[in-house]
Amino acid sequence: MSTRNKIILIGFMGTGKSSVAAALSQLLQLQSLDVDKEIVSVEGRSIPDIFSQDGEEAFRSIETNVLRQLLQSPQPAIIATGGGAVLKQENRELMLKHGLVVHLSASADVIIARVSQDQGRPLLQGDVSERVHALLNTRAHAYDFAPVTIDTSHRSIPEIAADIANAWQHANQDT
Repeated sequence: MSTRNKIILIGFMGTGKSSVAAALSQLLQLQSLDVDKEIVSVEGRSIPDIFSQDGEEAFRSIETNVLRQLLQSPQPAIIATGGGAVLKQENRELMLKHGLVVHLSASADVIIARVSQDQGRPLLQGDVSERVHALLNTRAHAYDFAPVTIDTSHRSIPEIAADIANAWQHANQDT
């Protein structure tokens, strides 16, 4: 079996990675895994706690280790990453090696509306709109390595999942 047996969802926070992963899991009958949830499970503490106690760099190292374990598992799966997982070159290379990488994007206004009430996002402390715009600027090209990009701003979760399923089937026909 190919080692490229994963669908990896990347994108900025609030673009719908977790929701789309759940819908895609139902559609394709594949296990859905969430890197952030796995980190919390492995570490036994929340992501905001990891950030405040150990810092972002330590969190990113944990994230890489968890991502590597999920990607190297022999079972086909859908993997939703955290928004910053693409910041490390090693992570980008691992994702491309092990599956179809799909970038979910959305407009800044849509992202702000989706994340503004979420207290569990350590990178959004302070003015949410200002932080989202600053982070989007910083990460402007961080997701460009993905072969598939889907704007989730004005589309339903089932539509997005169907598009990804089609891309997945085409990718598997080409191998």
